[in-house]
Amino acid sequence: MEVATRGKFITFEGGEGTGKSTHARDLRQRLEKAGRKVIETREPGGTPGAEIIRHLLKSGAVEPLGPFAEAVMIAAARDDHVSQLIRPALDEGTWVVCDRFSDSTMAYQGSGGGVDERLLHALERITVGETLPDLTIILDAPAKTALARAQARSRDEGESNGEDRFEKESIAFHNRLRRAFLNIAKDNPERCVVIDATVDKETVSEAVWKAVSERLDP
Repeated sequence: MEVATRGKFITFEGGEGTGKSTHARDLRQRLEKAGRKVIETREPGGTPGAEIIRHLLKSGAVEPLGPFAEAVMIAAARDDHVSQLIRPALDEGTWVVCDRFSDSTMAYQGSGGGVDERLLHALERITVGETLPDLTIILDAPAKTALARAQARSRDEGESNGEDRFEKESIAFHNRLRRAFLNIAKDNPERCVVIDATVDKETVSEAVWKAVSERLDP
């Protein structure tokens, strides 16, 4: 019996408003055109149970409990996402494109929220194990620019009630996020590629495809 070649796992990271969802969708479409079977997913979320946790987190319902509680809930969502969707898909040869993954926890709850990184790494070992991304695309833009985009998007989509609580955080918080993602890229050059998200969508899309082509040869 022929054993399927393991699929590739690609994650998109970055602050609010950098275009992760848009470019995850675009990459999935390009990979499909290249003949790959692809699943596009997101975090928190991706499975029915994890989507419930996503709603709680983004609505701000968990915020009064603090960043540690958020990290634990995200870990629970990630455990379900990895075990029920990501790992089985990769094992059968499907490529997985994910909008956010464990790097976001390190940035948001770690650098942004002050949760001890040793705890976050322990949670990652438990929930992720060896199911690590083959490539992480970090979309980078100045915090003020990206945050303005995110807030404009929320207004356009009728989310002025503040569905995403992180958009309400201070500019200092978002600057910490940006530095955290850039430091993650610096510490993991074999996995991470930083792409300028301030240019037009087509230019970013081509840069993403170039990185995927060079690193993973789809």
